[in-house]
Amino acid sequence: MNKVKVTICGKEFNLKTDEPQSYFTELAKKVDTDIYAMAASADNMSIQSAAILVALAAYDDVKKANDSIDNIRTQIKEYVDDACKARLERDEAVKNEKAHLARISALENELQIKHMKSDIDDQLTLDDSKEKDGKENKDNKKSSK
Repeated sequence: MNKVKVTICGKEFNLKTDEPQSYFTELAKKVDTDIYAMAASADNMSIQSAAILVALAAYDDVKKANDSIDNIRTQIKEYVDDACKARLERDEAVKNEKAHLARISALENELQIKHMKSDIDDQLTLDDSKEKDGKENKDNKKSSK
């Protein structure tokens, strides 16, 4: 734990913090500057009133920053949810694509088998026709003798 001494509006403050001394020294300078600027902006404004207005402005900034952070967190959560949903949809599409490709392959194989069967049937028909023609030619030769 660090002990830090800062001066704001001529008053010294002793702080104990885990932050480095330079961090609080810079904060104290900023607060001091803001309080004196606020007091100078209006006639007859006391340092105490200026300090209250500076504190109010600082809390306003912090609240708006926190609201903005909450909004960003919500948006990030929505983006992550959308990304997860898109990934699930993509995974399902890939699964469907693989199933379709397997079905296409099976149908191509089935078609190839049918073509081969048809070619064999055509060849058998042709062979039968040649054999029949050959017998008829023999029979015609025999009958012409």
